Amino acid sequence: MNKQVIALALGLMFGAAQAGEVEVLHWWTAGGEAKAAQGLKASLQAKGHSWKDFAVAGGGGDSAMTVLKSRVVSGNAPAAAQIKGPSIQEWAREGLLANMDAVAKAENWDGVLPKVVSDVMKYQGQYVAAPVNVHRVNWLWANAEVLKKAGVKPPSSWDEFFTAAEALKKAGVIPLAHGGQNWQDFTTFESVALGVGGADFYKKALVQLDAAAINSATMDKVLETFRRVKAYTDKNAPGRDWNLATAMVIKGEAGMQLMGDWAKGEFIAAGKAPGKDFVCVAAPGTAKAFTFNVDSFALFKLKKADAQAAQRDFASAVMSPAFQELFNLNKGSIPVRTDLKMDKFDDCARLSNQDFLATAKAGSLVPSIAHGMAVPSAAEGAIKDVVSQFWNNDTMTVAQAKQRIAAAAKTQ
Repeated sequence: MNKQVIALALGLMFGAAQAGEVEVLHWWTAGGEAKAAQGLKASLQAKGHSWKDFAVAGGGGDSAMTVLKSRVVSGNAPAAAQIKGPSIQEWAREGLLANMDAVAKAENWDGVLPKVVSDVMKYQGQYVAAPVNVHRVNWLWANAEVLKKAGVKPPSSWDEFFTAAEALKKAGVIPLAHGGQNWQDFTTFESVALGVGGADFYKKALVQLDAAAINSATMDKVLETFRRVKAYTDKNAPGRDWNLATAMVIKGEAGMQLMGDWAKGEFIAAGKAPGKDFVCVAAPGTAKAFTFNVDSFALFKLKKADAQAAQRDFASAVMSPAFQELFNLNKGSIPVRTDLKMDKFDDCARLSNQDFLATAKAGSLVPSIAHGMAVPSAAEGAIKDVVSQFWNNDTMTVAQAKQRIAAAAKTQ
């Protein structure tokens, strides 16, 4: 047998040993997300692996988590599942996640991820998940023409917000488009808390759930400001989906919306241009802070060596510059890597990336509690409920709200 044949035989044996199946649980089933998922699939197939799609639509991931739990209980976990925030730690504590440190060290993940993000991806100092993107949550979106007609500029403080809201009201438009669902109520609340109290207060009250911060005079001001914001929404807000609120701004029925950067996709899909037709600025008072929502894949322990190899290649592909760029151009978010050029991205994404890098250095890059990044799920749900009750019930006092938030923070 000549050397070429031996080499070919060894190559086939090695390839067969390394090629494996990657089953991926996700809920990227629409538009740009689905396109981006196809890019990840192609990257894995190029390495000889097969991709088994385990897409579960609906519920912002709630349906997917229900299916995942039943699969894990039956001993049949997928290679990777779309999980984020403290939920990653909850799965890791059960001993179910795989150690990805070999990949992370070889590719210097610690060097290209902000520590506050990499810490979320680790359990007991070891990587067990790979991050896909960063969504900025503390955005204010506005219809440029509507603002111009009302004679106002995008507000940079809450005082300016209320002045602009009054002008918009007099101009005959709804000042703030809002959807009355508890996660949307809390998206507004955390932007108010960050803008009124600053990053240090936000971290103490909404991440560390510090009782003194929750019961402070600063929290009084946050709740009072939050209640004032409600007065500039419309009566049809309860139950409205976020994208319908965005559509109100696009059509000029409303002037502004407080929402994460996924709202940008709605403007772009409607043929609107950033900086011309619509404005993207940090939520009032939050220009030097950044609330993040990071999508990520937790990696489950697998028994077969070929499946483990395929899983490592999957983690590598998720963090690759090529995928980070492709995915985020389609999703409206920004790459989680801090070393990528942003020349293909629009002005809103560039501003987001600039602020992401600056706040990571300054210590004002903070996790979004509204989007499952900050606290355990039980406490998160309980606090969201209190905030929505306060938003919807004008008879609840600030003192009562503080007391209930403090109690909800203790929910296990």
